[in-house]
Amino acid sequence: MTSSISPFHIAFPEQDIADLQDRLARTRWPDELPGAGWDYGVPLSAVQELAAAWQNDFDWRAWEDRLNALPHFMTIIDGQPIHFMHIVSPESDAMPLLLTHGWPGSFLEFLDIIGPLSDPRTHGGNPADAFHLVIPSIPGYGFSGPTRERGWNVPRVAVAWAELMTRLGYERFGAQGGDWGMAISRQLTATVPERLIGVHLNYLVTPLPDPLPPLTPEDQARADATSRYLSSPPAHMLLQATRPQTPAFGLTDSPAGQLAWIAEKVLTWTDPAITISSDWLLANVSLYWMTRTAASSARLYLESVGKRGPVSTGEVPIGVAVFPHDLTRPVHALAETTHHITHWTEMPRGGHFAALEAPDLLVPDIQDFFRPLRQDASKRLPASMLAVAAGS
Repeated sequence: MTSSISPFHIAFPEQDIADLQDRLARTRWPDELPGAGWDYGVPLSAVQELAAAWQNDFDWRAWEDRLNALPHFMTIIDGQPIHFMHIVSPESDAMPLLLTHGWPGSFLEFLDIIGPLSDPRTHGGNPADAFHLVIPSIPGYGFSGPTRERGWNVPRVAVAWAELMTRLGYERFGAQGGDWGMAISRQLTATVPERLIGVHLNYLVTPLPDPLPPLTPEDQARADATSRYLSSPPAHMLLQATRPQTPAFGLTDSPAGQLAWIAEKVLTWTDPAITISSDWLLANVSLYWMTRTAASSARLYLESVGKRGPVSTGEVPIGVAVFPHDLTRPVHALAETTHHITHWTEMPRGGHFAALEAPDLLVPDIQDFFRPLRQDASKRLPASMLAVAAGS
């Protein structure tokens, strides 16, 4: 056990990249019914096109250069190696903010919002809105994977995140996330409520009391959609919450399989009017493939789904950004029964991957939510961490 923090450099072995290219060249493709489209899952043509780009055009070394221009670190918490980025704002009074990704995403989701959040002065914003950013990879994901023992569930990750912020010298901090990042950020309000300045969420599944109170037609439609979603969860959730090891054999052995599994979610969970860069998608899939974390990332579902009671957020301020094409859309009136909602925004566009799809909407909403809470922040960055960051 150690509390040390070390700089981390991303560099996959050349033989791993060569192996990926070889496997892609030898892909054994499935059949497909004529005119099937998306009726049975992701179309064969879509995966073949992405796989060809992955094999022939995608440049992981260029991505390594881009990522290594940012400060990456490793530490060990509760026996588990934890990877994180720590972006120190040039503004000395910036607020610490913990950003957590979800599945099938990664820390790569946040690349477009790092600059505007950490250095708004350079990006045409108000320097008073600056954040020191801590962006970890969830245990079992990417460079924080694989996990080596049972029990890495949402509450345990929240405890690890609290310890990470302690090691960085942040007594009080804000948290933000969607998907699993939403669950982990909310859990922090139960784990260390006294340390949370506020929590901003871009995904929230609201509770559905029985009977429901009177709702507007729009809210009733949202409640009905949420009820359908909860009563018939998506196939990936059922599979990964019950048998995560079984699909991992195919996902870890076949890059085309890993690609199809993730691409389907990214392509269907986003706003249809927004095009996700295939280069980003391939970088994200490459991260899962190269780190062999198909199994360990999926285990978070088995460890967490249906095994946690309600999280009481108490008096921790909660901000919610509702994106119209997300998996579900929360009901404001119902969310207020279990959350201390102080900020609520209905966005005009965007889906499940908010930081990726609509950074221009997410960034100002995060800033707006935290602006009145900044007087509660512990803003001092330890000189030791400044030295580590400078040395990276």
